[in-house]
Amino acid sequence: MKHRSLPAAAALTAAATLLLAACGGGGGSSKANDKIAGADTGSPTVASPSASDSSTADRPKIELPSDLSYTFDWPKTGNEAKDAVLADGEQSVKAVDLAIANQDPLDDAYRFYYEGEAAAQIQRYVQAYKKAKARTTGHYRYYDPVVNVSSSSQASLVYCEDQGKAYDLYLKTKKVNRTPVTKNSYVLYSTELHKNDKGVWAIQKLMSVRGSSKCQP
Repeated sequence: MKHRSLPAAAALTAAATLLLAACGGGGGSSKANDKIAGADTGSPTVASPSASDSSTADRPKIELPSDLSYTFDWPKTGNEAKDAVLADGEQSVKAVDLAIANQDPLDDAYRFYYEGEAAAQIQRYVQAYKKAKARTTGHYRYYDPVVNVSSSSQASLVYCEDQGKAYDLYLKTKKVNRTPVTKNSYVLYSTELHKNDKGVWAIQKLMSVRGSSKCQP
């Protein structure tokens, strides 16, 4: 779940266009069985929080299923504020998958990183996975981040997501829905964030465009 200033002509959609809406498949269907990802298939891995130096927030511990992994190709910028936005952005992505794995639309971890409109979008997104009795599995890659810090409390983060090796897993049957890689496997995300009273860069607005030319390999 991932973002910068998108071109005015870009067709933006809500967070529900993520994996459930043809992640890795063509056509952008919103049906849950277009893709869902893995139930717990082993001991969980722990995603260590990357808290910013300027924040004193006690960030939630994010323990994810061992069949779910990530690559974040966004190196540090050397700017403290920008690097804090990137660190919290990484954790916000993982927090959503944790809520899906927990089948909890009100999971505390994602609500730590999302507020207002964005939190409501994520709640609906996780609810769709819960209804489908499914979760995410496989590998996600995030790349080409663009960070803009406009003030001490306002920022934006835009980035690309490669869902080509990420899938949906049905919890009851343990079936993994492996879809072919198409242009729709690549998603451009745009987020608006504010630094809250905990010192966390929380996402307030979240938009995405699937199949964006900016994210194609």
